[in-house]
Amino acid sequence: MQISPELGVAIMMNNYFHDVATALLAASAFVIHAIVRTQAVMASREASLFFLRTYDQMVKFFRFALWWIIIGGIPRTVFYTSFEWANAADKLQVPALMVKHVVMAVLVIWGVYAWRRLKVKVATLRQSVQAAQG
Repeated sequence: MQISPELGVAIMMNNYFHDVATALLAASAFVIHAIVRTQAVMASREASLFFLRTYDQMVKFFRFALWWIIIGGIPRTVFYTSFEWANAADKLQVPALMVKHVVMAVLVIWGVYAWRRLKVKVATLRQSVQAAQG
C-alpha cells in the first residue's frame, strides 16, 4: 500500500501518542500505588480524603489513556504491516519491535489489573470515611 507523506505523518503521530498513552496508563498506576502506600502509612482521615480525591482525578486520567490506547490502536493495526513492520524490517529491527510490543502489552495489562484491584480498596476506604462522618 502506498502511503502519502501526509498520511505517513498522521500514522506516525498516532503511533507516538499511542505509545505515550500506554506509558501514561502504567505511570498513573505507579503514582496511585505510591499514594495508596502513603495513605496507609499516615492512616488519618485527611490522608484518606486526599487519596480519594486524588483517585477520582487519576481515574479520569486512566480512562483517557485507556480509550486513547483502544481508539489509537485501530489505525495502528490497520497500517501496521505497511508502516511500522515494513520500516522495522527494512532496518533489521523486527526483534526490537516485537520486544517493544510485548512490553507495551504487559504495561497495559498490568495497569488495568492494578486499577481494578484498587477499586476494592477505594470502596472500602469510602465506606470507612463515610462511617466516620455519619
